[in-house]
Formats: sequence, C-alpha cells, structure tokens
Amino acid sequence: MLVRNPAARVAVWAVFAVVLLTLVVTPVAVTVITAFSASWTSVLPAALTTDHVADVFTPENAASIGVSVQTALLASALAVVAGTWAALAVPSLPGRLRGAVDAFFHLPVAVPSVVVGLGVLVAFSAPPLVLGGTPSIVILVQAILVFAFAYSMVSAAVSQLDPMLDKVGGSLGASSLRLLLTVRLPLLLPSIAAAAGLSVALCMGELGATIMVYPASWRTLPVTVFTQSDRGDLFGAAANTMFLVLVTVAILGVLSAFRRRAR
Repeated sequence: MLVRNPAARVAVWAVFAVVLLTLVVTPVAVTVITAFSASWTSVLPAALTTDHVADVFTPENAASIGVSVQTALLASALAVVAGTWAALAVPSLPGRLRGAVDAFFHLPVAVPSVVVGLGVLVAFSAPPLVLGGTPSIVILVQAILVFAFAYSMVSAAVSQLDPMLDKVGGSLGASSLRLLLTVRLPLLLPSIAAAAGLSVALCMGELGATIMVYPASWRTLPVTVFTQSDRGDLFGAAANTMFLVLVTVAILGVLSAFRRRAR
C-alpha cells in the first residue's frame, strides 16, 4: 500500500469500508431482506415470510428467467464473435479509417440504450426484414449494446500480441487461417472469455432497450422486476432480483472456470 503512515492507512481503509458498505453491501443486503419481508413500515421489516421467494418459482417467472438466460447467452455469443472478428480486422485498416471504425464500434455505449432500442425497433418493423414482435429483436438489441464492450476487451488484447508471431509463422509456411486458429485465437482466449462473462452479466440485467422491443411472449426477468416495482409489488420485485443475481453469478462462475482454464 502506498500510504505508509499507520494512522493514515487506517483512515484510508475506514473510508474504503464505508464506501464499499454504502454502495455495494447495503443495496444487496436490503434487497435480500426485502425478499423475505411480509411488511416493512420501520427501519427493520415488521415480519418475515418466504411467500415472495416461493412465488419466484411460478411458471410465469420460470419462463422469464429462461428467456433471460437464453437471450443473454445468444446475444453474448453474437457480440463476442462479432467483437473478436472486428478486433482482429481493425488493426489492418489505414490509420484514419481505423480511428473512424473504432469510434463507430464504440457508438452503442456513447448513446442511451433507449436510443438503440428505438432505432432497432424502427429499422426492423417493416420489410424487407421484420423482427418486431419476435425474440430475435430482443437478442439483436442486447447484442448491439454489449458489442462495444466485447470489442474493447478483445481489441486491447490484440494490441498486446507480438507482431513477430505472424511473421515467424509465415516464414515457416503457415497460412493466415492456420495462424489465426493455432496462434492468435488461443492467445486471445482469456480475453474472449472475459468479454463473454461481461457480456452475459450486462445482458442479464439489461432493461432500457429491452423494454421497448420485447414481445409479450419473450419477457426477460428484468422486465418482470420493473413491472412488479411499477405496480408497487416491491417484495416480489426484490425476490426476483435476488434470483436474477444468483443465476447470473452461477453463469459467471462457469465462464470464470473456462477463463482460468484458457489462461
């Protein structure tokens, strides 16, 4: 630690603990307590119950979490594949064009998600390609939103690759495709896995654009949570939020294991 004075070090750790408690621990703890609360009229809940948690496993909620998982996995896979391809292709472009394309690929994070949702809804609600009212439009919207993150993470790793690898491989007679599959992609696997984990986490909690395009038959769990909180059912919304976090953590645990293996 850079702070060497013992008193100052204690003060820094105390500030860090307060910030962590306020910004991270408290919201999670309150959400968990709310999920098990029957009523809450004071500082602490007046009574506890498991009814709200039991309601999480109703067929309607089970369908919502299934939709969320499917959407997150498909959208993340699409974003990571496209982002990896873009990260490998952009460095070969001329200087000025490379900067313009790089800025364009970051555009989805530079505008509000509702703008992306509205743009996709308008663009694909009329021929020749109609996606409105189908699950595909939800997957497409979320893939667009997380594409920039996947591209950024893989692009950073690509910039760290030794350019001599391709030259050495080429001098040994390896084709560009073989160099890509046996040299570059294996070296990028940890970053690709990290991009996949971040993309899944973002997709599992995405609401702003999804709520604009989702059909009634393809409702994600964040939309269900928003609907419950909008009509005043905060206890049910908290229970679903807790379940959403648990499912997301489980998926990220699997991806993290894959990332460690890749590394």
